[in-house]
Amino acid sequence: MALSDQVPTQSGFGAKSTGADVIADCKLAGKVAIVTGGYSGIGLETVRALASKGVRVIVPVRDRAKAGPALAGIAGEIEMADMDLGNLASVRHFAQAMAASLPKLDLLINNAGIMACPETRVGPGWEAQFATNHLGHMALALGLMDTLTGTGNARVVALSSTGHKISGIRWDDIHFRTAPYDKWQAYGQSKTANALFANALSRRLKPSGGHAFAVHPGGIFTPLQRHLGIAEQVRLGWINEDGSPSELAKAGFKTTEQGCATTLWAATSEALSGKPGVYCEDCDIAAPTDPSSPFARFRGVEAHACDEAAAERLWTESERMLVEA
Repeated sequence: MALSDQVPTQSGFGAKSTGADVIADCKLAGKVAIVTGGYSGIGLETVRALASKGVRVIVPVRDRAKAGPALAGIAGEIEMADMDLGNLASVRHFAQAMAASLPKLDLLINNAGIMACPETRVGPGWEAQFATNHLGHMALALGLMDTLTGTGNARVVALSSTGHKISGIRWDDIHFRTAPYDKWQAYGQSKTANALFANALSRRLKPSGGHAFAVHPGGIFTPLQRHLGIAEQVRLGWINEDGSPSELAKAGFKTTEQGCATTLWAATSEALSGKPGVYCEDCDIAAPTDPSSPFARFRGVEAHACDEAAAERLWTESERMLVEA
């Protein structure tokens, strides 16, 4: 849960492993999972993989017209229920309904998120990326806490990102109320928040045998990039001017099937037992960032995302925000 705990396990899987590879030998039939953002991108592939192994999967949806067709072609026990992560009342209603109806909850996968969007305010003036990526998921987990701890050995997976390297928590101005809004700083802060959330939650799940982990899924072309124009993606080195993937993207980006693999590894691997709160990438525990590496921008975890004191401070601040909202 501290930077010193970020020691790879030599899992045998890697950046090109798929979700199906990771769970091929896992016995998951009869388990229950909730996957946010489970009807597009890597979330959809996460649902597909879990359902193929006999997991009952509940997918919270904001847009049934989009979610229904996306999920319709997947075999298995998959259910939809209404929820909007940017609307606290909606999150609480969903969590209450699930807590009242589910006999157990083995897996909570906080996959949904937004990235580098124009300045948007939700709830009581919250910055939308922090609110959606972090506060909405925290409210969901809090509403399901009794179910998770009552299940025993439950796992919560929070999708972070290498974007956490952009920014730690902006303690004096989390919601950009005084400083000018910066979409990438806001995104980076929200991804650090995801990692710190898993760190703090792991201590609260420990008495029941539960674990929480943070995951960087890798670079993947998904609807997450919907707020970025072609010119900006060209500047980032992701695509060429004609819209085709750049050589960097071809070499380093993953397919959605590969992108869901670290999530599923964190959700199922016995190698992570007794190692709560760690940050994972490429189907293993991530090592601390090596500043001398030419890949330091893309690999490893920063100290500010593994800081237990910061994790507890964020938990307290986030609880306060949720209570006051």
